[in-house]
Amino acid sequence: MNHLDQLANYLAEFNLPAWSIALGITLASLLLMLALKGIVISRLRRVTQRTPWFFDTLLLKALSAPITIVLVGFHLLILERLFEHFDISSPTFTTVTGDSARVFLIVALIVFFDRISRGTLEHYASSSSLLYNSQGIARGLLRGLVFGLGLLVLLGTLGVSVTPIIASLGITSLAVALALQPTLENFFSGVQLLVDKPFQVGDFIELDSGEQGYVQKIGWRSTWIKMLQNNTVILPNSQISQSRIVNYDYPVKELSVLVEVGVHYSSDLEQVEVITKEVAKEVLQRVEGAEPSFTPRVMFHSFADSSINFTVVLRAREYVDNFAVKSAFIKALHKRYGEEGITIPYPIRAINTEQEGAVFTLTQPPETASAAKV
Repeated sequence: MNHLDQLANYLAEFNLPAWSIALGITLASLLLMLALKGIVISRLRRVTQRTPWFFDTLLLKALSAPITIVLVGFHLLILERLFEHFDISSPTFTTVTGDSARVFLIVALIVFFDRISRGTLEHYASSSSLLYNSQGIARGLLRGLVFGLGLLVLLGTLGVSVTPIIASLGITSLAVALALQPTLENFFSGVQLLVDKPFQVGDFIELDSGEQGYVQKIGWRSTWIKMLQNNTVILPNSQISQSRIVNYDYPVKELSVLVEVGVHYSSDLEQVEVITKEVAKEVLQRVEGAEPSFTPRVMFHSFADSSINFTVVLRAREYVDNFAVKSAFIKALHKRYGEEGITIPYPIRAINTEQEGAVFTLTQPPETASAAKV
């Protein structure tokens, strides 16, 4: 402060207002310190980028904004000291600057811990499926905890008693819980989904209500599902937790593609099986999204009204690929059956006219039956 006092005495010779000299010195000092901070942070950042550790980079990133806030609070104390030097200070101004400096210090600590917690969460989320799926909920809880504790410390620093606030949290929490019952239900349903893990972000799922698509995000209130039509449906977590869920990506993404086929009763079933397998193998090798190493199977299962039915089992790499595999197989099979003379019959209904006539005769009065014969 001796150097600042000498500078203040020198500027006073120019007959400038005392408050403007004090403010100018404070602003000049603040700008100088901010410039030095930027230079030091920039050089340290280049050093941390060459190290294999993560937390030195995170610590440096988290300190940038808090240091700026601390410098502002520190220069408030310098301004107060200059006002005292020029004898223009007042008890009110001293109290305000002192309290403001403490507020800036606490805010800097809150910002620092908030950045550290968020950075740590994002770092470990990349290696933990549970954290990755629950980033939204975990980030909200961490920020709420940091800012809540910071607010209590800030109020205590300013002389506000926090004991009544803490004591009233019980009643307030009950009232909030009743008012936000649907929101809390969705929140705890989201926690249940994250712990139970019926699906993860990126899985393709289908709900019993008909929605199906890729899980984009599991939030603290809702889950976002990107459907095949390239739109996004947002569903409350409580609805999903009570729904029947089909996860097409668990335990593996590969899935069987079942195609129902029917051939005429006069067909040679051995020939049908051989030709169908040949077509299936060719499709699995040719179509993108099919599993070429899979051996297709043909299983006859029923004598239907107009055909002998069987199921062809193919394999796709994931759910969305089954549409292309099935479409290509049906087209190729239809063409090959036509070349080999294998008939896929239409539904056939035979009408016995003699039997129908006999029934008509028995159910009509004699006069009506005689008229019908004539």
